[in-house]
Amino acid sequence: MWALSRAPSPVCGLARRLAAGRAVAMAEGSSAAARRPKDVPRHVWARERRRSAGTGLAGPNTVYVQVVAAGNRDAGAAVYVFSEFNRYLFNCGEGTQRAMQEHKLKISHLDSIFLSRVAWANVGGLPGMILTLKAMGLQRCVFLGPPKLQNYLKAIRLFPGPLKRMDLAVQLHTEPEYKDETMTVYQIPLTGKPLAAESTLPQSPGASTQGGNSPKGDTGPGSPRAAQQSLEEGKEKESPKKTGDEQKCASRHPDLVMAFLCKIHPKKGKFLAAKAQEMGLPVGTPAILPIITALKNGESVTFEGRELSPEELCTPADPGPVFIVLECPHEGFVDAVCENKTFQRYQEGLPENRVALVIHMTPESVLRDSRYQQWLERFGPGTQHLVLNESSSAVHNPRSYKIQTQLNLIHPEIFPLLTTYRSKEEEAVCSVPIVRGECLLKYHFRPQQEWQRDAVTVCDSDAFVSEALDLPDFQARVKECKESLSAVPGNVSAYPEIVFLGTGSAIPMKIRNVSSTLVNTSSTRSLLLDCGEGTFGQLCRHYGEQVDQVLCNIVAVFVSHMHTDHHSGLVNILMERRRAFAALGQAFSPLFLVAPEQILPWLHEYHNHCEEILGDIKMITSQSLVKGCENIKPKAKWFVSSLLESYDLAEFQTCEVQHCKNAFACSMIHKSGWKVVYSGDTMPCTALVQMGKNATLLIHEATLEDGMEKEAIEKTHSTTSQAIQTGMKMNAEFIMLNHFSQRYAKIPLFSEDFSEKVGIAFDHMRVRFGDFPTIPKLIPALKALFADDIVEMEERKEKREMRLLKEAALALDKLADGENKEAPCQKRKQAKNHQELSNKKLKTVN
Repeated sequence: MWALSRAPSPVCGLARRLAAGRAVAMAEGSSAAARRPKDVPRHVWARERRRSAGTGLAGPNTVYVQVVAAGNRDAGAAVYVFSEFNRYLFNCGEGTQRAMQEHKLKISHLDSIFLSRVAWANVGGLPGMILTLKAMGLQRCVFLGPPKLQNYLKAIRLFPGPLKRMDLAVQLHTEPEYKDETMTVYQIPLTGKPLAAESTLPQSPGASTQGGNSPKGDTGPGSPRAAQQSLEEGKEKESPKKTGDEQKCASRHPDLVMAFLCKIHPKKGKFLAAKAQEMGLPVGTPAILPIITALKNGESVTFEGRELSPEELCTPADPGPVFIVLECPHEGFVDAVCENKTFQRYQEGLPENRVALVIHMTPESVLRDSRYQQWLERFGPGTQHLVLNESSSAVHNPRSYKIQTQLNLIHPEIFPLLTTYRSKEEEAVCSVPIVRGECLLKYHFRPQQEWQRDAVTVCDSDAFVSEALDLPDFQARVKECKESLSAVPGNVSAYPEIVFLGTGSAIPMKIRNVSSTLVNTSSTRSLLLDCGEGTFGQLCRHYGEQVDQVLCNIVAVFVSHMHTDHHSGLVNILMERRRAFAALGQAFSPLFLVAPEQILPWLHEYHNHCEEILGDIKMITSQSLVKGCENIKPKAKWFVSSLLESYDLAEFQTCEVQHCKNAFACSMIHKSGWKVVYSGDTMPCTALVQMGKNATLLIHEATLEDGMEKEAIEKTHSTTSQAIQTGMKMNAEFIMLNHFSQRYAKIPLFSEDFSEKVGIAFDHMRVRFGDFPTIPKLIPALKALFADDIVEMEERKEKREMRLLKEAALALDKLADGENKEAPCQKRKQAKNHQELSNKKLKTVN
């Protein structure tokens, strides 16, 4: 099982193995002393060796903080702190891992993750991040944050995946300060006051700001309260009944935020060797070492009757900068911030307590508050202030914008340009200078304190276009494509419209996000097929300022199975959808959640211990929609009929597919006759073929290329040709392939089975049924755009095939050698048997 523990020391989980490794190395001799145990990451091993050498807290030479996510609505706020010894992450909302992967911020080197609040905006990216850290070989990660963090980590234990033996240590504010080679971190708890109306906070409809009972009046069928009650009634059968709502609410009390005061360790002054040599000191001999040590420690030394002071022979010591990471979610926390005694000590102007930087994760309403502005002023002119909130318009995934801009040159309607969500709230005017967050903006603490903008992300559309137009054959292929499309009928019906939001698998990457597809059945009704991490961010980038209306249009979400890359964006959709109804002044309506019943324990855990969400959903289990299912309950029947009515569907059906346990595909048939089938994740599956007969559109996973059938079986996925053959067997009118392995970042390899009935999905691709004749005609232009990537993939395939041939040849040689060795033995055995038989005959004759 998971190890969920407290954290007495940042590295104690590895201490025994590393100590054992050192003991073995000493026993085997000095040559073995440098060997690293295979299961210990290189940076962890290097850190342990430094500590054993006594250089643990000497103070780092390089330290900086870098913005990962600037606070936008689609990205949240997250910062990365770097030193040559350690790496840290403050907050980990959805999309944080994707941004870090794209910008090469090493996830594998993360030592600790600090979380200011257990709200989905801060913790939504943790499940995927933890899975990635585990896959990279990290055995332990330390988390600092409010007490609810323990509940959250316990809740995500319910996710399936390789999380066993991962040591997740939680260090609470009631424990001693966190200390490692780079800095000491003090946790400062802040208790807020509930506001009279917290419309901007992600709260359940009708819930009080204290997280108490919802009003009992709204209990009709389909109301948030009724949906919540029905889910809780179903859960009671699975687990012991809670002792009461008060106990539940206390465990998810929202009004506690953790601020972090970080003190970087002092750096001793540098010994001036040239000056020491001029003064006649024994530089370059063993006698100088104790002199250097004493001087760097601030002690005077007497040498040959002369007293030497540190000021003469060392540069000034760096006392160690201080920085603060602070989230102030709303005005109810302002008094807690302004009256905090710890902060006040660092506003008194003492040199040793001067704060270099305060990172404010605060909305504009807090920045405008006169109390907060006065608090800012008390730090003095030497303190820098960095603000991360929704006023930022930073682009965090420029590679996605680049690819979409270039695809747009091929077909502007199928590949629309991306946009950004811009907050309509006016920016606050502050009485002290502030810096607005930008993705990859840095503030250096060492070697000298300064801002650095050279890495800040830039989206240069003109440069993206020029790069594509300079590619060999690209313009010619695009021209041919457009000429061929002039013969294609142009009467494309607006609906249904399929928007691919995430077409990659496993983890979010810079080009392809994880699974999610939006089906717009009309101008006012939409349905999500799977909802991986970052789905809301993709909606923001696709629809921009129209995203609130799109969220209100989503009436149902289908989750195919419980792997993290297919459902970990659901909570954010629920939160943002609730916010969208309030922003547009529309009456709230819970959405239908069609998912395996195994999702319920996770939803209940999060609801009971973190934030209220059960009032936002009406649950329909995937198991109840399998054809022939007899045990569907009356309430579920009512939900199903409401679902069909909402979308004007004649049928919504599921079938179990061959992937993990409780994995499902779905099929929807509209009253007008069209049929869309979604495979989820699966190997070739007979039940899917039967359910999908005569589909208008099949959306099928094609995780792996042809030639990787063995790997596809091991991972229970499909290859390109297997997906196409499934579509042919069900007589699908058109097949869109998606859910590609991230090894095919831009484009998958084309199989021989590609035809005029097959298309490749890209993130933000928009497809209507009238586009089916068009999509295959785009392939030559796509091949020209991604020619280098295709060559690289073909070379990798060729190397893999050569390796497999060599392995097969070696196996045949071994088999032949074995047969050759057996042949003489067999002859000798036959001769011996013949001799024994002759002897027996001779004896008989005698």
